[in-house]
Amino acid sequence: MAFLKGQIRKALSGFYYIYAEGATFQTRARGNFRNRKITPLVGDEVMFESDNPTDGYLLEVFPRHNELVRPPVANVDQGVVVMSMVEPNFSYNLLDRFLVTLEEKEIAPIIYLTKIDLLTGTEAVSVTQVKKVYEEIGYPVIAATKADDDAAVRALEQYFPEQLTVFMGQSGAGKSTLLNKISPELQLATDKISESLGRGKHTTRHVELLPLYEGLVADTPGFSSIDFLEMETTELPKQFPEFVEASSACKFRECMHRKEPGCEVKQRVEAGTIAQTRYDNYLQFLLEIENRRPIYKKK
Repeated sequence: MAFLKGQIRKALSGFYYIYAEGATFQTRARGNFRNRKITPLVGDEVMFESDNPTDGYLLEVFPRHNELVRPPVANVDQGVVVMSMVEPNFSYNLLDRFLVTLEEKEIAPIIYLTKIDLLTGTEAVSVTQVKKVYEEIGYPVIAATKADDDAAVRALEQYFPEQLTVFMGQSGAGKSTLLNKISPELQLATDKISESLGRGKHTTRHVELLPLYEGLVADTPGFSSIDFLEMETTELPKQFPEFVEASSACKFRECMHRKEPGCEVKQRVEAGTIAQTRYDNYLQFLLEIENRRPIYKKK
């Protein structure tokens, strides 16, 4: 039997489809995986043995750089956060939740704003404001009239080569519409916003990695709301890049940027070089982490 290294591109009914050396091999996991509490994930780099394309065995999963639960993908490089400007209305709070979660997993965020053609100019938030806040931090921001407008999609596709990309974002913001545009053969079900709830319905399936634009794109969009149940308070400030940059000038090394004297972050918020919305959301997330119920992990 030949031992091969490859990457899981799809998992379905107990079979793992592994891409290696320009071909796809259908494999099953050896029984010892269950005993070792290892669940192979799409995106995993693996070792397997196979003599033919439809009958192989998955032997080993190499250490992961990161993993997501929704969609269940490992070794993600970047996350496209799809946020609508209206219907549903833009939320700094929700966007910052996504960004914190991605930072914590060392996934590079790309912000993709949709429905800017529906803006009337009377809304609380403008595209210019959003771009200013996030581009100054260093995050790319792409603004699309409709989720699938050509120029915005082309701008996004430039980020795909050599990267494993996952889409996520607000319900009803157009994640599935956008994925369908990038890969028309997908034909993901796109639900119109349900009027009663004001949110889009979840329409997702098993996940597969599609080779697109010299990179890989997960064909199933991810989570649409976020909590920080796994994070410690001391980790939170490290997920705001502009806080990290400022904190070297804070008086205390482990400054939480809350009530401490000589805090550079607070000074920059007052000076306007760190956005008030980012700081307010940071304080709110901190409270959420402090007030959460403890997680009882079974040993």
